[in-house]
Amino acid sequence: MLSRRDWLVVTLSAATTALTARRVSGGIPHARKIAVYKSATCGCCQNWVEHMKSKGFVVDAHDVDERQLPGIKDSAGIPAKLRSCHIALADGYAFEGHVPADLVEKVLGTKPKFAGLAVPGMPLGSPGMEVGARKDRYDVVAFARDGRTWVFAKR
Repeated sequence: MLSRRDWLVVTLSAATTALTARRVSGGIPHARKIAVYKSATCGCCQNWVEHMKSKGFVVDAHDVDERQLPGIKDSAGIPAKLRSCHIALADGYAFEGHVPADLVEKVLGTKPKFAGLAVPGMPLGSPGMEVGARKDRYDVVAFARDGRTWVFAKR
């Protein structure tokens, strides 16, 4: 559970991100702007941020205390069984873990009626988790606010 102060920090940060996006795009939120909340000590999270930047996203990365992340994820409606290391928020959607940029782009472009996407765990070969040529198979899971989940894509 977030303290009132931590909740305000997260809320104000998200609001600042949204206002900046509106200024950049002349009043219409820029679909390629994304706010990321991550641990400062997690290299794979930073690698995912770099992946998103390399695909044209404007990333507003926030290093937060690891004790804050569960509260941010709770607020975004991410089911416990889908949680990973970092969370990204964009245009009302949540993206948990190492979700590929093309799928984030697809969601932001098509506006499906669900809360977001997650890549549970940290599968090798997913964006930010590259280790040589190894690429483990993994599911990208969609989730709804009511807790329903289903496979959105296989990689």
